[in-house]
Amino acid sequence: MKRLKILRRWFARKFGFARLVCLALLIVFAGLRVWDPPPVQELRLRTFDLFQLVDPRHKTVRPVTIVDIDDKSLARFGQWPWSRTRIADMIVNLTSNGAVVIGFDVVFSEADRLNPDLVANQMRYLDDATRTKLRELPSNDQILSEAIKRSRVVLGETGQQKVTSEVDKTLPFTGVATVGEENAERFLFEFPGLLRNVPVIEKVAVGRGLFSIPTERDGLIRRVPMIMLAQGNIMPSLSLEILRVVTGTPTLLVRTDKTGIRAIRLKGVEIPTDENGQLWVHYARQDPSIYVSAADVLDNTVPPSKINGKLVLIGTSAVGLNDIKTTPVSRAMPGVEIHAQVLESVLTGAAISRPNYALGVELITATIIGVLVIIFTPNLGPVRLVIAGAMFAAILVGTSWFFYWKYRYLIDFTYPLLSTTAIYLTFIFSSFVREQRQRVQIRGIFAQYMSPVLVEQLAQSPEKVVLGGEERELTIMFSDVRGFTSISESYKHDPQGLITLMNRFLTPLTDVIIEEKGYVDKYMGDAIMAFWNAPLDDAEHQVNACEAAIQMLEKIDVVNKEREQEAAEGGHVYIPLNVGIGLNTGIGVVGNMGSDLKKNYSVLGDSVNLASRLEGQTKEYGFPIIVGSRTALAAKDKFAILELDFIMVKGKSEPEVIYAIAGREDVMQSAAFQRLRNITIEMLGCYRNRDWHGALEAIERGRRSEDADTLEKLFKLYEARIKDFKIDPPPEGWTGAFALLTK
Repeated sequence: MKRLKILRRWFARKFGFARLVCLALLIVFAGLRVWDPPPVQELRLRTFDLFQLVDPRHKTVRPVTIVDIDDKSLARFGQWPWSRTRIADMIVNLTSNGAVVIGFDVVFSEADRLNPDLVANQMRYLDDATRTKLRELPSNDQILSEAIKRSRVVLGETGQQKVTSEVDKTLPFTGVATVGEENAERFLFEFPGLLRNVPVIEKVAVGRGLFSIPTERDGLIRRVPMIMLAQGNIMPSLSLEILRVVTGTPTLLVRTDKTGIRAIRLKGVEIPTDENGQLWVHYARQDPSIYVSAADVLDNTVPPSKINGKLVLIGTSAVGLNDIKTTPVSRAMPGVEIHAQVLESVLTGAAISRPNYALGVELITATIIGVLVIIFTPNLGPVRLVIAGAMFAAILVGTSWFFYWKYRYLIDFTYPLLSTTAIYLTFIFSSFVREQRQRVQIRGIFAQYMSPVLVEQLAQSPEKVVLGGEERELTIMFSDVRGFTSISESYKHDPQGLITLMNRFLTPLTDVIIEEKGYVDKYMGDAIMAFWNAPLDDAEHQVNACEAAIQMLEKIDVVNKEREQEAAEGGHVYIPLNVGIGLNTGIGVVGNMGSDLKKNYSVLGDSVNLASRLEGQTKEYGFPIIVGSRTALAAKDKFAILELDFIMVKGKSEPEVIYAIAGREDVMQSAAFQRLRNITIEMLGCYRNRDWHGALEAIERGRRSEDADTLEKLFKLYEARIKDFKIDPPPEGWTGAFALLTK
């Protein structure tokens, strides 16, 4: 037993619990990669997207031309679908200009609504002779069929999510044969239904292919199925069928193995695919030069070099026809260009692929790197650990990029990187737990000597606790209880009761400041000093400070009501608590100030002094909250703000406009406040222009207004000043600024 304990201790010391956890993580990540759930797939696909975005396919030749049914064409020839005779004219013009193959990224699933026999039946006022002549004319579908018969046309078909009709087995299908161990059908994308073209044109085309392209989970098109299963029939894609026709391949050969489809063979060409028969499209950036307008084709004004010897695709970029797709290199690519990208990739030998050994390489790489990290990481210092992690990440990313750049192989580095990162984070978390234990010890030692905020800063970042500080914009608050001396005298025989009272009102006031993101600097008897926007940034520090001030008054009202009820029940004298609050915004120096033995996170500066002076003026102006101009400007849209005076503070060369906060936005919107504010503005205007009579008249009107009692102290203050100025007028150049004589 003793030997077993010794062995356990040795194992824990030499190997460690963290290493065991990391080995388990390595196994879990390997199983996760084999399972390959959608989030893992999408992370891998996003990486491959990035490769294509950084290094897309560079075009050297342009074997494809797109005839675009664009907005210009629709504006000229009317809404889609057009008459089949117009489509026939397009085929005739393209064929005469040397098009090698013409592929349609549209389907003609119904008879032309403009067929002469249909027109004869639908028009009400035709005479019998005209109806007979119309019915004798060849149908538009027959005219299109004749044009297709004289050209090499590959018709587009589309898979559907439900069966709408039985498939006509008499119409031709492209031959597909499987070469390999498995039947290809079990791996293919399957559409329950199939929508084909009308028989009269379907049977004369040289090829037929599906233009349906399933999107990935995130809506992007990275892979295009080369063959699909539609209503029980194996069918090539439109681009593959065009390639079959061009190469003269009678039957497509699908190569399979136990994992799925590996490639599709044509005469002289092998197209690599994933296990579901999809081609990873090597995208080039959108190329407007391969587009020609369908209107220009119909007018036969397209330069012959654009058509001669080209594979021609007919599709649309018109927004209203809803064939816009998202690819790794473009947020909005017409669907027809995706078929063109496939053709260009295959014909120029620039296709990308994910080899069948990719998963094995990724699993082996993740295992080797993971084991190396587990063995060596705990013995490395922080710097070496970062260097080693960066080196492993660079190797993984670089190798994956090399295979893509050199061989156009898609090898995933995200799985090995995630696996290794998880192991790194486990070791880091283990170190974090050890450090947290040390921090708990630090908190236990210093908590009784320092504020909780500073203790936490010391525990998290001890290097921050230094002498000095930084300059930043702050909103500073001073609050004080009016007449607290009289209140404290009533407790001269009950000092414990006085302490209880102070805690009773200081606690809710402090809670409000902290809730509104403020920092309580210090208590000075019954007074509180606090500030905002330090040590943490607060973009709304002026508004938060004003909201805190209003809430503090509300908290004091609650305390006063409780005390009044207690006084009535106890039969003793009730003296209400009245709080004055000063707020000012400005630049201050904030930091850990003090000596090496004791420090206090505090703020210094003129803005602090002004905030203190404003708090002292609340009893003079009769408003419990007075703020400086920068605070008022920032909070003017959310609070009822009233201009009070233009003052000169001792020690400052520039005067300051000061304001009162009378309430929140609801008060600001009230008619009573608007009237009082207008009267105050009028009074101040007259006062500063030495119109003493006008100022006094405004005061009298104000006293007759609703809620005028809130301005009574302000009115009396200005009446006293005006009385003095009538005896001793202010000097020339007087701006209306009043020098404060009291704090």
